[in-house]
Amino acid sequence: MSAIDEAIVREYFEQNGFLVRQVRKYQVTARHKTNDEEVDLLVYNPAWKRSARRPEFFLFANELAFVHRAVVAVKPWHTDVFSPAILKSSPEIFRFLEAGVMKRATRLFAADEEAADPDDALTKILVLPGLPTQEPFRSQSVTLLKERGVDAIISFRAMLLDLIDKTEANRSYRKSGTLEVIRLLKNYDLLKTTQLELPGPRLTAGPRSRPGNSKGETA
Repeated sequence: MSAIDEAIVREYFEQNGFLVRQVRKYQVTARHKTNDEEVDLLVYNPAWKRSARRPEFFLFANELAFVHRAVVAVKPWHTDVFSPAILKSSPEIFRFLEAGVMKRATRLFAADEEAADPDDALTKILVLPGLPTQEPFRSQSVTLLKERGVDAIISFRAMLLDLIDKTEANRSYRKSGTLEVIRLLKNYDLLKTTQLELPGPRLTAGPRSRPGNSKGETA
């Protein structure tokens, strides 16, 4: 995962009022990750208020108020769509959900662990490029993700649309390279302010180029 992928996710949560902790600063290669290394980001919502419901599975910005504490796994496979075939053949997608990983993630929130409600479990969020647009593949992907324990998903498209909307062309963002690039693109009319669209076919990505997967499952 490149630094820009994680920076986009961090900015998205911070712009929506979350405190974000990056668990590690290095890239793991040539070996399996440890439990600590499977967690990409931990996010905490200081404005969270107890509600009668949990956030929706498709986690757009208007649902973030229902997230209290969450462990976030970032899978920036930008040329892929998370079809049923990819989900079944890529166990690394779900390693952040293993018991040891979740136990470690819970301990990283130790400051408020004793006061936490037992029902206030960590939300398990997967950041991904997109899902299939065609049925039944889209519904099958959602079912597989839920069955494996994913509580919510966010697409890179949704995050970028939200950041574009909230970035002002006439304001300097020198403390954030990600927002400054967006500002410059807006300033030179290379990006137009766009209204974030709500759940539906927008949780998609372009054609996949990953070898060995059926192309018939994606748009």
